[in-house]
Amino acid sequence: MSIDPAFLGRHEISTSDAMERLGLHLGEQLQAGDLLVLTGPLGAGKTTFTRGLAEGLGVRGPVQSPTFVIARTHPSLVGGAPLVHVDAYRLGSAAELDDLDIDFAGSVVVIEWGRGMASAVADSWWDVEIERPVGGAEGVADEDLDADAPRFVSIERIES
Repeated sequence: MSIDPAFLGRHEISTSDAMERLGLHLGEQLQAGDLLVLTGPLGAGKTTFTRGLAEGLGVRGPVQSPTFVIARTHPSLVGGAPLVHVDAYRLGSAAELDDLDIDFAGSVVVIEWGRGMASAVADSWWDVEIERPVGGAEGVADEDLDADAPRFVSIERIES
């Protein structure tokens, strides 16, 4: 569970390609047992980040938001750990996350919308928060929310 300390802290990400590259470089460092909790508003780039992370891990794609299936497993194409991509948005509690019977020790697990649930399944994790302008704020129109615009990504290690 070691990530280059240069990735910790707050990063300004200007494009979706840059978000994917950040995920890729982080994914190259992850191993089985790593858990990442992604937090951010709709359209912030959580799935884009995960797409890059999957590429860095060398897992089978395509990586899409698992909103309707809740969890999707992407097997490794290079003999490494699989990626389990979870969308906890529709889960009502940490117990429901635990009920998914995910192999946390044998996989790299990404949980979107999982803040407040991770401590029920792990002693430590990487907390990744993505901030972006929201409609009506800072002069950003709702129709421009999916356009490339600066995002701020904060990465920190959490020990419960």
